[in-house]
Amino acid sequence: MGGAVDLIKIELTNQQEQHSVDEERLIEAVRSVLQEEGLKRAEISIAVVDDPTIHELNVQYLKHDYPTDVLSFVLQREEDYVDGELIVSADTAAAQSIRYGWQAADELLLYVIHGALHLVGYQDGSETEVAEMRSREDYFLAQHGLEPHRQATDAE
Repeated sequence: MGGAVDLIKIELTNQQEQHSVDEERLIEAVRSVLQEEGLKRAEISIAVVDDPTIHELNVQYLKHDYPTDVLSFVLQREEDYVDGELIVSADTAAAQSIRYGWQAADELLLYVIHGALHLVGYQDGSETEVAEMRSREDYFLAQHGLEPHRQATDAE
């Protein structure tokens, strides 16, 4: 018999050209979150976009009239399965990385981890939820040798 069939499908499309994107790193970060949170099956799409695009989507879906860092949408969720979309802004990552003194690629990684945590059920509406979300972000960032800069994301 062959190896296990990969039941976690993650696709990434880079829809902007201003910033370089380590696609494999982002895909593997999402895979790690899903697997460690107990999901056996998933279909996730990741779109890396610019600020005008994420601004438009934020207005359209959340009625927030500003660009944001990450949007996450759960299309279907079952006990060990999620079908979802992550949209992250490379422009916001580049701008915020300067503010916090680390690489834009690391800021983008944080956004993808944050969004993936939303897909598996973490929320950040209350102080307790935020603390739990930050703890999980720290855990997954540490897998990449990173320490967080301690700035809350604007993600929904």
